[in-house]
Amino acid sequence: MTRFMTLDFADGDRPALLARVVGMARAEGYAWVVTPNVDHVIKLMDGRVEADVYRDADLKVCDSRILAHLARLRGKALAVYPGSDLTADLLASPASDGLIIGVFGPDRAAFDDLAARHPRRRLTFIDAPMGLTPGTGAWITAVDTAARADWDVLLACISFPKQERFAYALRAAGRERGVALCVGASVDFLTGRQQRAPRLYQQLSLEWLHRLMTQPRRMFRRYVIEGPAIFGWFIRHEVLGQG
Repeated sequence: MTRFMTLDFADGDRPALLARVVGMARAEGYAWVVTPNVDHVIKLMDGRVEADVYRDADLKVCDSRILAHLARLRGKALAVYPGSDLTADLLASPASDGLIIGVFGPDRAAFDDLAARHPRRRLTFIDAPMGLTPGTGAWITAVDTAARADWDVLLACISFPKQERFAYALRAAGRERGVALCVGASVDFLTGRQQRAPRLYQQLSLEWLHRLMTQPRRMFRRYVIEGPAIFGWFIRHEVLGQG
C-alpha cells in the first residue's frame, strides 16, 4: 500500500488489482472497493464524506492521474486504475467466469443493454429507486434488498458519495459475502450513455477537461470552483505534514 492524503492506496498493476477484486468476490466475507479521485479526496478532507465510509473500505484504487502526479512530487507511486476500466476488465476477463454480477444504479434499459453486450456474464438487476437518499425508508429497503440478493460482485453505480455509503451500509445490514465496487458512471460509459474522453486526453491527464467541455453546466463547479482545493490539501498534508 501507498499512504497518500490520509488514504492507503492499493499497489500493483492492473492485472494484479483485478485479480484481487476477483479474489474478494470468491472469498468468504464481505468487502468493498472505492476508487478515489480528486473530488472524492477533497470531500473526504473537508468532512463532507464520513471518514470511516472511505477509510474502512477493503481496497482503495486510485482513479485519478492528477492524484498520481501529486503523489510523484512526494516520491510516491500510485497505481492508477479508473473504475470504468476496472469494470470493463472485470466483465471481459475469463477470471470472472461463473461470478454473479449485480448491477445497482442503472435503470432496467441500461441493464438490458449491458447484458446484451456481455451475454456470457451472469448479470442480475437490483433496482435503485430514483432520488435515493441515505436514511430514508427507500434507502433502508434498497440496502436490505441488495444485502439479501444473490451476487458475488455488486457494481454500485449511483452518485458519490451515496455509492460508498451504500457499500458501507451493506456490511451493517448483514451482508456476509461478495465484493461491492463503487464505480460511478462505469455502466453508462460501457453502454454509450456517456462518452469517455478520447485516449489522448486520458494519457495527458486531461480527462477532466473533456468532461468539462462536454458537460459544462454539470462539471463547472466540480472542476473549476472546487477542484483546485486539492493543491491546498496536498501542501497541508503532504508537504507541511499537518492534519
